[in-house]
Amino acid sequence: MASEVKITGISDPGPLGLAAFALTTFVLSSINAGLFPEAVLGTFLPLALFYGGLAQLLAGMWEFRTGNTFGATAFSSYGAFWMSLGTFVYLQLKGVLDFKVDAGVALGLFLLAWTIFTFYMWIGSFRTNKALITVFTLLFLTFVLLTVGAFGPVGATHVGGWLGILTAVVAWYTSAAGVINSTFGRTVLSVGAKPQGRQVSPGSPAASA
Repeated sequence: MASEVKITGISDPGPLGLAAFALTTFVLSSINAGLFPEAVLGTFLPLALFYGGLAQLLAGMWEFRTGNTFGATAFSSYGAFWMSLGTFVYLQLKGVLDFKVDAGVALGLFLLAWTIFTFYMWIGSFRTNKALITVFTLLFLTFVLLTVGAFGPVGATHVGGWLGILTAVVAWYTSAAGVINSTFGRTVLSVGAKPQGRQVSPGSPAASA
């Protein structure tokens, strides 16, 4: 009989989830900010489905394995967010979804629901580290502005785009800290100390470094 293989540990999925979130957010936010024309909106669709969506969803599933409730909820949910948003945009581009004059209302309702979710995730981030608190603070403000912009003022969408870019940069930094600190075996990029509490894996979203 073959020897049983026992799994004794799992690599930290946090940096992957943050990288997937950051890259997809950066691409869409660059369009929202007006840096690129809306005609290239389809560029973010493959990213939304496979990197921001599937890869981040997998990171969330792995976070469940590590016992990190915050990371599991965040990555799984935002992975699903990108998948659903990508599908939403694709169906609109193909004419399957045609809200006519209520297109802004439909998008606004979608974003409003995610703003509510992001609000309590922002509160939950207070027990993580400074880098993640910054990510969720910027993300919450981004969702607020994008929601307002969907319902009316286009200017709010542009400002939300710029905030989204900043959110992506901070998320990328946090991801890089997890990868580089783990590889070097010491703190190269600091993410700020977290409040005293339950210990989690060094590179995860709830860790300090």
